[in-house]
Amino acid sequence: MTAGPADGQAAERLHPVLLHHIVNTLGWRQLRELQEAAVAPLLAGDDAVLLAATASGKTEAAVFPLLSRMAGEQWAGLSVLYVCPLKALLNNLEPRLAAYGSWLGRRVAVWHGDVTAPTRKAILRDRPDLLLTTPESIEAMLVSVNVDHDRFFADLRAVVVDEVHAFAGDDRGWHLLAVLERLGHAIGRPLQRIGLSATVGNPAQLLDWLQGAAAGRRPGRVVAPHLDPPAPGSTVPAATTPGTAVPPGEIELDYVGSLANAATVIAALHGGEKRLVFCESRQDVEQLGQLLRAKGVSTFLSHASLSLDERRRAEQAFAEARDCVIVSTSTLELGVDVGDLDRVVQIGAPRSVASLLQRLGRTGRRPGTTRNCLFLTPDRPSLLRAAGLLLLWGRGWVEPVIPPPEPRHIVAQQILALCLQERQVGGQVWPEWWNGLEPFTRTAADVILRHLVDEGYLQRDGDMLFIGPEAELRFGHRHFMGMTAVFTAPPEFTVLAGRTELGRIDPSLLAEQVPGPRRLLLGGRSWQVTYIDWHRRRCFVEPVDGGGKARWTSAGIAGLSYELSRAMRAVVLGAEPPVAITRRATDQLGELREQHLPAAHPGGTVVTRLASGDVRWWTWAGFRANATLTSTLADLTDPMQDHTDLYLRLRRDLTPAQWRSGIADAADRLCLPEVDEKALTGLKFNSALPQRLALATLATRLADLPAAREVLREPSRFVVT
Repeated sequence: MTAGPADGQAAERLHPVLLHHIVNTLGWRQLRELQEAAVAPLLAGDDAVLLAATASGKTEAAVFPLLSRMAGEQWAGLSVLYVCPLKALLNNLEPRLAAYGSWLGRRVAVWHGDVTAPTRKAILRDRPDLLLTTPESIEAMLVSVNVDHDRFFADLRAVVVDEVHAFAGDDRGWHLLAVLERLGHAIGRPLQRIGLSATVGNPAQLLDWLQGAAAGRRPGRVVAPHLDPPAPGSTVPAATTPGTAVPPGEIELDYVGSLANAATVIAALHGGEKRLVFCESRQDVEQLGQLLRAKGVSTFLSHASLSLDERRRAEQAFAEARDCVIVSTSTLELGVDVGDLDRVVQIGAPRSVASLLQRLGRTGRRPGTTRNCLFLTPDRPSLLRAAGLLLLWGRGWVEPVIPPPEPRHIVAQQILALCLQERQVGGQVWPEWWNGLEPFTRTAADVILRHLVDEGYLQRDGDMLFIGPEAELRFGHRHFMGMTAVFTAPPEFTVLAGRTELGRIDPSLLAEQVPGPRRLLLGGRSWQVTYIDWHRRRCFVEPVDGGGKARWTSAGIAGLSYELSRAMRAVVLGAEPPVAITRRATDQLGELREQHLPAAHPGGTVVTRLASGDVRWWTWAGFRANATLTSTLADLTDPMQDHTDLYLRLRRDLTPAQWRSGIADAADRLCLPEVDEKALTGLKFNSALPQRLALATLATRLADLPAAREVLREPSRFVVT
């Protein structure tokens, strides 16, 4: 069920003390549209997903009704959890929510990995009414011998999941759902679940996902005054002439050719403005930050490998400054407040329309301003990707949020975590803790449970299950803290200047052969290595002028989606995104079209035979679809190839007749991609699974069966170039 705009009287249903402060302390004359629409369903106790653009007041839309219920129904003890994907976002929200709670005599606290032990003890002694936390911290509390979780969570009534799409799209979402089911089972009642998001293409399905085992059995609503993404015409002209001046508040696509040229453009444009620059890698953040500082631009950096103190200092300084730039990865894409922004600059292109919408939403928050973004593409591939992305955005399309399939490793982790939580669990009743949530049922999980027992991760005493020696050996360090997070972080070295932690770097930078002194780039500055503590994984440095290098190992499955790859093909075939395009970007797009036109056809796929003898099948189908096609057509493809997002290599001796015969029935016999056993290192808790199931999990996640089937059913043609 979808709730639309309210009648304007919803505010009157809020608790009168809360309403008094909304009017007199905040100075609000009325609630925003989403906030009005959310009051009735949330006061009724319904589950909901609240959808609106960034900076539309989603936090207040969720919290105001919950605070009203808290006061009106006299909730006592810890009654609301507010869950975020980032610790920085929790820290950012705490002062605001604490102020709202204080109006009603209610307390707010934060609990995550950076919170000190004395603070945690104080929270356990005197529970707050609302706790800001992460799924990992909830898990840590459930399994800790120092937390009486039955008492601590006994009065829980509701959970708010901020940036819910960020959870639902990866394994942290499965972990969150499983933990919420265990909480509901422990306290003996379901929790009201409220998700907040700005960017989803399938809100009804996201609501079902958030409701977990209760989907279809509890009232739930998508609360979205405007379900569709904002029309492009509201922020950009419907058509633009390349090379014309771009009015304020619009999107512009430019080609600059290198990161150094991007720094030159940023330094020369928009003087006196606050600019947030997004890069797609930590290396680019570091290099661009160094380049901007060398040009005299006041520059701050933010990415996940900088220390917490470094990030806080940068974000605080940026929030208080005026003429400056902060360069960031996607860590600032979510709702962390860095003050009023004038402009967003994108280096290259993000990999999804959802990311673009989040980044656009960082601007246009002040009255009289509009959302804007300047794309500076440093090479042709990123120019084509940006054009395809903007074409999808112009069509009003946003990616659906799809949970990763087959989370068997999360099932293994949850069974082990439950045994830690309860110390021992009945062999017949353990599935009850997840209330029928798939895949945590006996039917789906029995084979995993048997493996855990057979391999010593669990032991049996009669019908009771408890933690075994193998689980203690693999996960038992630091009181089983390795059990609370479901993602694997690559090993990194901590970098210290004296006693000050700067951040973390990839160990390959310390192991590779270098002539002369070893220098690192971190925080946009160069550092010379003075000592390496290999045992404790620490590196000591001192500042130097220039010469530093930055590098980090990327994690996860890379590659573009089917939809974005097809949009890139549409650009090659002449489609124009509805944004302003500079003359140099237009010229480069023209050359890209000339280069790729023989490999692109609107009615199907193209097989090209190059003068070099290479045979390429241009599917324009994305990384996962091409991985599926490579495995399905193993007799036709080059066994030595690495497929790309746009094409895969076929055998050099392949004839058109062999090709037609080989693909005739392929759409009906699709195969999952082959997975190297080495890839299992990126799947946490894979050792707690039978290897065949771990490999099957990765293979399923690497595949895109619907897209592969669609490609195989399209006509294909041979072209000699």
